[in-house]
Amino acid sequence: MSKPAALPHIKVLDLSRVLAGPWCTQILADLGADVVKIERPGAGDDTRHWGPPFLKDAQGNDTAHAAYYACANRNKRSITVDIAKPEGQALIRQLAEQSDVLVENFKVGGLAHYGLDYASLKPVNPKLIYCSVTGFGQDGPYAERAGYDLMVQAMSGMMSITGRPDEVPGGGPQRVGVALTDIFTGVYASTAILAALEVRHRTGEGQHIDMSLLDVGMAILANQAGGFLNTGKVPQRQGNSHPSLVPYQDMPTQDGAMLLAIGNDGQFARFCEVAGRPELAQDARYASNPQRVLHRETLVPQLEAITRTRSTAEWIAALEHRAVPCGPINDIGQAFADAQVQARGLAITQARSPQALAAEGVSEIRSVASPLRLSATPPVLHRAPPALGEHTEEVLAGLGLDATRIAALRASGIV
Repeated sequence: MSKPAALPHIKVLDLSRVLAGPWCTQILADLGADVVKIERPGAGDDTRHWGPPFLKDAQGNDTAHAAYYACANRNKRSITVDIAKPEGQALIRQLAEQSDVLVENFKVGGLAHYGLDYASLKPVNPKLIYCSVTGFGQDGPYAERAGYDLMVQAMSGMMSITGRPDEVPGGGPQRVGVALTDIFTGVYASTAILAALEVRHRTGEGQHIDMSLLDVGMAILANQAGGFLNTGKVPQRQGNSHPSLVPYQDMPTQDGAMLLAIGNDGQFARFCEVAGRPELAQDARYASNPQRVLHRETLVPQLEAITRTRSTAEWIAALEHRAVPCGPINDIGQAFADAQVQARGLAITQARSPQALAAEGVSEIRSVASPLRLSATPPVLHRAPPALGEHTEEVLAGLGLDATRIAALRASGIV
């Protein structure tokens, strides 16, 4: 017998698109919330067209539908509504009246033009939790600017600490390989929404949540921001090495490279024993982590000479046995082939509905499983990422609209 979901009683109206907002609502959907995603008639979420790569049909050929959309929109119902038209706005207000949560990522003030901002919807539904995701927040000199993950990675300083130093080959600021700020904003937004739901249990009132990519980009600087704020020293790029730990970086091996992540002196001593150089852990320059950080320029070359003497697999086998953190540097294909990744079931496959298959020619979609492992109320998989407008009739019928009215809305381009 399947276990119950955590949030089956929560209805979410999703007016967001691209990644930060959809990532938030997918987290809620994975936890069982009924998420209704509003998309533009005929076009949909921008990411439906962000390709290649594109989804494959049953014959393995590319379709016109980008894989990007699928990563953030499972377990949702898609309906198409033109919110620029009064009839479309009225439908959104009806849905908001019945919803617990609304998530949107329009520019500041954008939804006020349509009477769909928090101030307009609060009288309609005082219990509504309204989450706005923007680049720079609801106030401040940049509030009206559009914001994108790459811009925030640059502005926040994230790129300044990512990559190799300027003076080495390939040096220069780099973006992180995924839209990290968008994803973290989605995670923080879902946390804020769950907190607001808990507050509503006590007060009966909803509230407005102001999520900013820049705020999140600054927050996830974590120890690097903390170091600057408390010392005034600006962190610099240093490739894969760590500013506060040594050795904590990639190391060359006989057949490639491995990642060595030593976090304390005991681990370093055990590494030196395995490496046949126990005296390094007793050297005053290297016996403690602060000293290793100070003397990294002399220590790391010695360690690299040692790690080159064995293969990556040999080092991993020897060091794991001694509880020294290390591992391979995988590409994504190798990561999904890893025994632990497979054992945890992190690659999932969802069959499409007959309607979605007919509309897009894609019979199934693969994605990464939710990392939320709740023993009593685990994440659910009840819908593959939807075709554009797949659930329009179903959702509108739930509002009390009959088939004739829905057909008239479709004929007029409202849905």
